Amino acid sequence: MVLPFLGWSQHATIKGVILDGSNRPISNVSIQSGNFGTTSNDNGFYELKVAIHTDVTLEFTHISFKRVVAKFNLKNGQIIEFNPVMDLNVEQIATVIINTNQRQSVDGVITIAPALLRTIKGAQPGVENILKTLPGVNISNELSTQYSVRGGNFDENLVYVNGIEVYRPFLVRSGQQEGLSFVNTDLVQNVEFSAGGFQAKYGDKLASVLDITYRNPMKFGINANVSLLGGSISAEAISKDSKLSGIVGLRYRDNSLVLSSLETKGNVKPVFADVQTYFTYKFTDKFHVNFLGNISSNTYEFEPTNRKTNFGTIANPMALLVYYEGQEKDAYNTYFGAIKANYFVNDDLTLNLTTSTFHTTEEEYFDILAQYRLGEVNSNIGDENFGDVEFSEGIGSQLTHGRNDLDALITNIEHSGNYKLEDHTFEWSLKYTHEDIRDRLVEWEIIDSAGFSIRPPKMDVNNNQPYEAFRGPLVPFQNVRATNYAKIDRFQAYVQWSKRAELGNHDVFYNFGVRAHNWAVSGTGINNTTQTVFSPRAQFAIKPDWEKDMLFRIAGGLYYQPPFYRELRDSSGTIRPDVKAQKSIHLVLANEYSFKMWDRPFKLVSEAYYKHLTDVNPYSLENVRIRYRATNNATAYAYGLDLRLNGEFVPGTESWFSFGYLKTEENIENQGYIARPTDQRLKFGILFQDYVPNIPALKVYLNLVYNTGVPGGSPSYADPYVYQNRLRDYKRADVGFSYTIIDQEKSQHNRQKSVFKELTLGVEVFNIFDVQNSITNTWVRDVYSKRQYAIPNYLSPRVFNVRMSMLF
Repeated sequence: MVLPFLGWSQHATIKGVILDGSNRPISNVSIQSGNFGTTSNDNGFYELKVAIHTDVTLEFTHISFKRVVAKFNLKNGQIIEFNPVMDLNVEQIATVIINTNQRQSVDGVITIAPALLRTIKGAQPGVENILKTLPGVNISNELSTQYSVRGGNFDENLVYVNGIEVYRPFLVRSGQQEGLSFVNTDLVQNVEFSAGGFQAKYGDKLASVLDITYRNPMKFGINANVSLLGGSISAEAISKDSKLSGIVGLRYRDNSLVLSSLETKGNVKPVFADVQTYFTYKFTDKFHVNFLGNISSNTYEFEPTNRKTNFGTIANPMALLVYYEGQEKDAYNTYFGAIKANYFVNDDLTLNLTTSTFHTTEEEYFDILAQYRLGEVNSNIGDENFGDVEFSEGIGSQLTHGRNDLDALITNIEHSGNYKLEDHTFEWSLKYTHEDIRDRLVEWEIIDSAGFSIRPPKMDVNNNQPYEAFRGPLVPFQNVRATNYAKIDRFQAYVQWSKRAELGNHDVFYNFGVRAHNWAVSGTGINNTTQTVFSPRAQFAIKPDWEKDMLFRIAGGLYYQPPFYRELRDSSGTIRPDVKAQKSIHLVLANEYSFKMWDRPFKLVSEAYYKHLTDVNPYSLENVRIRYRATNNATAYAYGLDLRLNGEFVPGTESWFSFGYLKTEENIENQGYIARPTDQRLKFGILFQDYVPNIPALKVYLNLVYNTGVPGGSPSYADPYVYQNRLRDYKRADVGFSYTIIDQEKSQHNRQKSVFKELTLGVEVFNIFDVQNSITNTWVRDVYSKRQYAIPNYLSPRVFNVRMSMLF
């Protein structure tokens, strides 16, 4: 059976990136060679197999550019790189970012230009910094890389790198403790994001998919970035015979500059570092092996000293003063490795085999004594004690202790493939996952108010002081102790079919698929349980043969989220293996309208969605820590509207304006519907880029987000139905200025001798308007009225940063 395929190897390969005169990749270029052809993708990349030992003519055509013709005569198995430059009939200024003409998205995926990730920075740079400007995506904590989509939580998002699923940390409870995002933007070739209604080939989550592709290098290069918050360096190369290519990236991050500006003062040492590699070896033109590796080390040490938070109203100003003793030491070490083998049987059939291992060891140790004073503030202007706390309404102390350890080992093996038959595409996968979790949870909290130790409110102990001596037990206000050894074995499979066709004069796209997921939970002291779910999904898109360039899309299906370890563990640390998969029925209606304004390309994307959720596992959200009840005693819904207008508001640059409306509520144990923790009603986002017309090397970007407040949570042991107050609206604007001192194109034209291909210096201002945003509330008791005050925990104020980027 091998001999019939030998004839397929008698060819050569031509690949490259198609650029315009400003070094901007061009998408949707038609590349033809006789009866064979292809088109360039969103990043200008193309690859075409051609005949050998004969003159081959390649013709590159695009409606907006002049035709390019090139001739080749190649040997068997030869791979060459050809990067044509296509000229416009009009002169254009050099651009700030690439990829302004994105494809009509028949599958509901947003494509983000890699250069955009490297240009637009933030307090926590990376792909998440761009996602927060998209409609339906909520990031209300600039210190965190976690995001929620259309009413889901942080655990409901899928993240893939080169088709391999990656995982978020387990024990992290605040953005300050978080390290770097897994995705290294220096290595990225392509970014795709779907906010719902995604295909069956993606896994079993309820909210979104972020699909990252790391690039295969075509030449040698070094890229370095240095700033006051850390630095990164990446190097890429390819062998002379083009068989071996690889890229390596190192990152270092120190958030001291940002964290030292927070209200809680002290000595903080947040040090995060990682190294990532992606290598490809082509044994033959038909058989490739890829390796993706990551080692990260994140440490967070904090010795708080004091805090002062002002809140209340002008008529009744109040303040919380806190003095601390103790420290917190956290360490998160992650090791990840994956090997993927690709076998290109022929032009229509591709087979893949992937194995991966993810290992994380996490430690969270803290002993912190907080002595607080809550009181009224002197608001008499001119008084020598103006601003001081004069009357105390609450005095107490809080001692928190934690010794939490987690060791997780997750191993995957997966076979996947795709087969093209004329206009039909078939994709399939079979995957096995073994999760081995070892977890020790030791946390307790003692609260002393006005000399009395506060007991848990659910304790049924008589207390007739001072008439009778109290003889009940002295117990912490909260006390959680658990040691768990859990194993989860999963079998997943999917098959899906896609077709592009014509319906009359209209272009149409069909997609239908189904997933199956079986999982078994076992472990020490855990009852063995096994469950299975099936998830059918479908998409249909039509591009009418109209004068106006429009596309309509409908997508939906039955989506399940089988519980991960975190969802099986309740607030007491107990594993509940009978927790069911959360279930959601999705429906998405979308329209894309592409048009020209000011003779430049624009696109308006509108999406309306509805989700009906059952078997919901309720949770509380504390900063970025999710604590599940590990029950399926709730139902929920979410609906909304997302709008995004993107295009060249400034010639040669891409910017967009986003708007989102969301309403999501849940009904726990038939008590009635209340807002879910991620119920963010309105969202506005702006990503805007510009440059000085006479000095195009001087550029500016604005990253602006406005989110209405989400529910502020409730005190420990309190009924969330009673506490439905919301946090204040989240308003943040980051601005950056950059000047390209040395430009690669200018260096070529002027033949300058420089060690740099590009050299850029930038200045960034995070939270330029110095808005006080809050992420959670600290609840403090008033000893007199027994009232509990919600004290906002504010995020970072205005911070300045200096950055330098170098390309060698």
